[in-house]
Amino acid sequence: MSVSGAEKKGPSLLEKFRTSENKWVSWARELAVVAIVVGAIALGLFLVSGTWPAVVTIESESMVPHMNVGDLVFVVSADRYGDLQTWKEGQETGYMKFEDYGDVIIYKPNGATSVHPIIHRAMVWAEEGQTFQVTTGNLNYSYTAPHAGYITKGDNNAVIDQTGWESGYRGLGPLEPVRDEWLVGKALFAIPLVGYLPLHIVPVAIILIAAMFLYEYYIERKKSAGNKPGKKQKKK
Repeated sequence: MSVSGAEKKGPSLLEKFRTSENKWVSWARELAVVAIVVGAIALGLFLVSGTWPAVVTIESESMVPHMNVGDLVFVVSADRYGDLQTWKEGQETGYMKFEDYGDVIIYKPNGATSVHPIIHRAMVWAEEGQTFQVTTGNLNYSYTAPHAGYITKGDNNAVIDQTGWESGYRGLGPLEPVRDEWLVGKALFAIPLVGYLPLHIVPVAIILIAAMFLYEYYIERKKSAGNKPGKKQKKK
């Protein structure tokens, strides 16, 4: 009886990868599963939030007491779930977020992607050339916006981010009003302490991968021990 071409075919490469008992293939399979799960979570977060990154971690005390170091903050695009409102607008409308007026925004300082985004409250929208009085301790001075954008401030900070200090911010120069295109989004809600994991993502990832390898090694040793012939009992 003749055998068809389809019947002659062995298992596909994918099937071999899925069912192989080789320890290296098994480890690669575990890593692939982790990558798929992480990718699916990331895609889901992006679809819900409409922006990326969809979560950020609080790394400083500039937003205390409304946000604390280690908080994991969920971010949505600026126009999702209502228009973005500044602190000044919030005072007029009664809109509050994180126990104060207006939205907390996440923005790329001066549009740079080389440093982490800043998460501070949007205080007011400034027009180009508009001047503000800035107070810090006993020092009072004027700040004039070089272009239109949001004036921002940490809830725990004494002065606005756009102070005009010559020292600048992490090599970027003085922080400028936040243009719309520099916005990552606005903070939706925060979960305390969970953000410590992303803050230490490298050691956490190393520990998880090491644990996976140790588990696979343990399973392989257990299988090997089970396949060894047992000791023969002596006859009485």
